[in-house]
Order: sequence, then C-alpha cells, then structure tokens
Amino acid sequence: MTPKRKRLWMLVASLAVLGAAVALVLTALNDNLVFFYSPSQVAEKNVPPERRFRLGGLVETGSVKKNGQEVRFTVTDTHKTLAVVYVGLLPDLFREGQGVIAEGSLGSDGIFVAREVLAKHDENYMPPEVAKAIKEAGQWKAKK
Repeated sequence: MTPKRKRLWMLVASLAVLGAAVALVLTALNDNLVFFYSPSQVAEKNVPPERRFRLGGLVETGSVKKNGQEVRFTVTDTHKTLAVVYVGLLPDLFREGQGVIAEGSLGSDGIFVAREVLAKHDENYMPPEVAKAIKEAGQWKAKK
C-alpha cells in the first residue's frame, strides 16, 4: 500500500469517526430539547402525545381542584385553555390568576400531565414566554 493510499484511508476513517460523533451529539441534543408552547400553540401545532414540552400561561380562576397530592387545574392564554394534572407538591407561590410554566407531556386523552410546575417568584416577574403569549393574545395589562 502506497503512503498516498494510507493517508487517504486515514482521512476517510477520521471523517467517519467525526461523522459518528456529530450524529451522537445531535441525537443527545434532540432528546433534551424542550419547547415552550402556550395553550393556543398546542392546539394549532397538534403536539403529539408523549412529546415533552413546557406549557405556559395563567392559572384559570376557579379551576384548581386538589385531591390528596393530585392537583388539577387549567392553564389559559386567554384564547385557549388546557387542562393540567400534576401529582406532587406545588410551589408556595402557585395560585389562581398567576403565571405558571408546567413541564410534561400530553396524555392520550388530551390532558397535559405535568412532571414539574414552576410559579412566578414575585409580583413583578412573569416568564418571558408567558408575557409574550399574553401580549400576542392582546390581554396584556401593564402595571400602573
């Protein structure tokens, strides 16, 4: 085998290893991507069941129902609503009419099954994605 041919095979092998490494990195990133959607976007995009994503909006007034550690509530962006079920302890600042982000997936029945629930941390903060969704819906109320 000539030295030129050896270099060619080394180059081909190196490119194959590099390609495999890139494929593994992209696969790992794809598994860890978590998109943010408002209830309207969930309805428009037809998110497949079991696809993990973050749901953001406001907890609808009068929608919180507790049964032991299971909590059911509705998240709204003022246009659409989506039912959510969560098993576990809610953050202390979780309440009706406040901004919330829940991470989980849609069940086959169309109810969002949350694995984690995050609430806003003071009266001046709202997650940027939630604020944008509410502004797009035309329901933004600026503080006076």
